[in-house]
Amino acid sequence: MTLVFIAVTWVISLCCHEFAHAIVAYRGGDTSVKAKGYLTFNPLKYAHPVYSLLYPMIFLLAGGIGLPGGAVYIDRSRLRSAGWESAVSLAGPAANAVCAVLLSLPFLLGNLSSGAGWFPPCLAFAVVLQVSSVLLNLIPVPPLDGFGAITPWLPAHLRRLGSDGSGIGMMAVFIVMSYVRPVNRAFWDLVFGLSALLGVPATLALEGQSAFRIW
Repeated sequence: MTLVFIAVTWVISLCCHEFAHAIVAYRGGDTSVKAKGYLTFNPLKYAHPVYSLLYPMIFLLAGGIGLPGGAVYIDRSRLRSAGWESAVSLAGPAANAVCAVLLSLPFLLGNLSSGAGWFPPCLAFAVVLQVSSVLLNLIPVPPLDGFGAITPWLPAHLRRLGSDGSGIGMMAVFIVMSYVRPVNRAFWDLVFGLSALLGVPATLALEGQSAFRIW
């Protein structure tokens, strides 16, 4: 049940993440996203073999880190300003933040008991995944949204460097997060700290993570 619930909520949050990118791009001037079919919550519209499947699965299975894996192709040349470009990139993490708050409502409202079976730990872990997704995506490394948010303000040669090195950047983040203990510890301290502000006990989230990682 934990695997099913996490998978379903993750796909829903993925759709919210990518739809947020698309709708802000549409408002900002890139009307081509409508013709491409991105103004929908259909996950098949966001499929990409590397970004939709490989990277998210590596991060999720290796460390329980939430990485939205959709692929919405925005024609940034159509956007009206650099501000809109940044807004398009930040819209995805903002959607995950909203998902985190919505999922945490049972904890915030005090309607969830820690002794109520598999669901409370599972829901707690789902919140932690969303929070980790927000923080991970805000790292200013290509191809993450944090880099996309600052790209319009960078010199042309740095923009090109980021575009050419997106795959290397993603692997570098994975290696650092997995093997550099101080960075890993600081990241998770922040994730669980923010989750605690949403009423999610760390012990409950860790129990959910343990149930998810049955291997």
